[in-house]
Amino acid sequence: MIEADNSLNLTLVDEAATEALAVRLSRAVGPGDVIALFGDLGMGKSVFARGFIRAYAGIDEDIPSPTFTLVQVYAADAAPVFHFDLYRLTAPEEVLELGIEEAFAEGISLIEWPDRLGAWMPANRLEIHLAACGRESARKACLMGFGYWQARLIDGIGDGAMHV
Repeated sequence: MIEADNSLNLTLVDEAATEALAVRLSRAVGPGDVIALFGDLGMGKSVFARGFIRAYAGIDEDIPSPTFTLVQVYAADAAPVFHFDLYRLTAPEEVLELGIEEAFAEGISLIEWPDRLGAWMPANRLEIHLAACGRESARKACLMGFGYWQARLIDGIGDGAMHV
């Protein structure tokens, strides 16, 4: 159930708008922050992650999806970015082998297919739910804040600057 006091709904007209959202969010995160990316195949989770990583870590090269490695780590000044793709996990406990505890404690975590975390889903997180909307590349994005992200979404991120 989506409650009005912890969500922000946006329409992203194309991939550039998805990347713009990622860039804006990259300016609002710090060590220990978790962004959980929900959506079916092809909805823009990797587009968002690549835009975020480029902006946050200042990387100007190809950023591969960690579909087969399950996690890629990118160095950045304030904190490393851990990009997880959990699609191929068969049990939630497998995330421990990927260093997810370190990521949650010291880094910024971008998690594709976070539903596979089970009980390892952190209480403090920003969820981004991406779904098709109208045109082929348009997406509906629902940002939902949990834990301290609820106040951050309302007070800091949802102040009108997020309307892409």
